[in-house]
Formats: sequence, structure tokens, C-alpha cells
Amino acid sequence: MEKENFFFRRRDLPGFSRQFPENPLISDSVLEFCIKETFNSARASALILNTIEDLESPFLAQIRTKFQKVYAIGPVHSLAKNLRTATKDQTHNHNGLWEEDRSCLTWLDSQPPKSVVYVSFGSITVLTRSQLLELWHGLVNSGYRFLWVRRPGLVSGEEDSDIMTGERGFVVKWAPQEEVLGHRAVGAFVTHSGWNSTLESMAAAVPMICWPNSADQPVISRLVGEVWKVGVDMKDVCDRSTVEETVRYVMGGGGGEMGRSTAEIADLVRRSVVEGGSSYSDFQDLVKDLKSN
Repeated sequence: MEKENFFFRRRDLPGFSRQFPENPLISDSVLEFCIKETFNSARASALILNTIEDLESPFLAQIRTKFQKVYAIGPVHSLAKNLRTATKDQTHNHNGLWEEDRSCLTWLDSQPPKSVVYVSFGSITVLTRSQLLELWHGLVNSGYRFLWVRRPGLVSGEEDSDIMTGERGFVVKWAPQEEVLGHRAVGAFVTHSGWNSTLESMAAAVPMICWPNSADQPVISRLVGEVWKVGVDMKDVCDRSTVEETVRYVMGGGGGEMGRSTAEIADLVRRSVVEGGSSYSDFQDLVKDLKSN
């Protein structure tokens, strides 16, 4: 990442770092926990980070002023896949909380290339019924096909049974996300901006529409939209017209720059996890250091 002249706005920062009256769900105990963990990290002899050297080099440079050893070995899922390929290991690890519904892959096989919007808000994000409806209508009104992961507990309160039905949409409780993002039919990813999801989308060269919820997600969505240019930061609004407009913009190529950026970042990911790449080398150094100690 070469762009260092950017800034975070107050609304881009994690919730615990803002004033409590504006964040009633954030308590003093949350802030105290974060402070404690920060001090504990400062006592560590090394840090292992799921990131890429060239993606976050300004931040890593600052971190290295506080730590003697920093291992940037991400994206871990791409590195693991490369190592399994190199050793001809055919095992596949499923780390999801719910059983994957692979019928969505069959549905994707029947769709045109780059025609589907994939929607998933991760394992813990909770939407209100109003937010669900705005996102749903925005997707439907965009005219694009979509695959929506609607896990148990996604929506707070009662839900209408007829919501999220229609011929352009396909809904599952959980999906094999890495395979979905790598499918030829997927053209965009509506995401909560969790770090694992962000890295998986980058690796697959799929542009993101970011609607962050908590923790580091507002920071990540800002980087996705304004620094890495691989998506749109939609954190400030949740209305159907904005969702519709944003989906059409991203699926239409994002003005050209977004397509170029996603391809460049995907190539960066690929190069980082193969032999000679920064993440591969850091992982080898980590293994060597662990064995020596």
C-alpha cells in the first residue's frame, strides 16, 4: 500500500473509542477490556498478524517500533491453501458455526458471469427488521441477481415469512464463502467488513460494498473504499435508494478504477503466499523461531 496521506474520520473509528453517550451499547467495561488487552500485547515478544506486508506497510512500520518481531502471514486462508497444494494435502477445514448449504454453488453455476451480488454479514452481526427491508428492497430494485446468507439470529425481533423470496434471489442459512467468492458468477460482495471476509474478497478479486457493524469494521470499510479502492464504504446510510445505487455502481465496474484495484490486490495476495513472497517468508521465519525456542 503506497498511499499514506489519508485520514480516519471519527465515525471510522471503533465504537469503544468514541464517547459513550453516543454509543449506549458500549460500556466502560468494554473500553477497560480493550485497554487491558493493548497493554498485554505490548508485553509480548512477538506479534503474529493476519495481513500482508505490502497491503498495510505504514501500519506495520509503526507496529515494529514497539515490537522486536512482527510476522505478517496473511491472508492465512490463502497461505494455508498454498501450503496444502505444495504438500498435496487434500484436506479441507470448515470453521463455520453452521453447516454449509452447498446448493448455492449449483445455483451459481446456472448464472451468467459476474451477474450475482453475494450478501453476508458474518457470524454475529444483527440487523433490525427495518434495516433488513431497506437492504432487501435496494437489492431487488437494483435488478441484479443475489445470493444472501441469512443465518439464524441475523434479524432481531419478528420476521415476515414472505421477506426474501423472489426469482432473482437465492437464500441460504450459511454458505461456503471462499468458494462462493471464487465463483465466476459473483460480481460483488455486500459485507459487514469483517477482516476474514475482507481478505477472502480481496484474494478472489471481488469488489466490496461495505456496511460495517462494530469493532474494527468501520476502520476496514474506510480502507476498502478510500485507500485500497476495492469497494465502496456505505457505513453512514441504510436506505433502499442508496443500496440500489451502490449495487449498480459496483456491479457496473466502479468507474474502472475499482476493477483495476481489485485485480492488483488479488495479484498482491497471490504473490505474498507463494515461495519468496512476504507472507510465505514470514511464516517460514515463524516456524523456524518456534522450533528454536
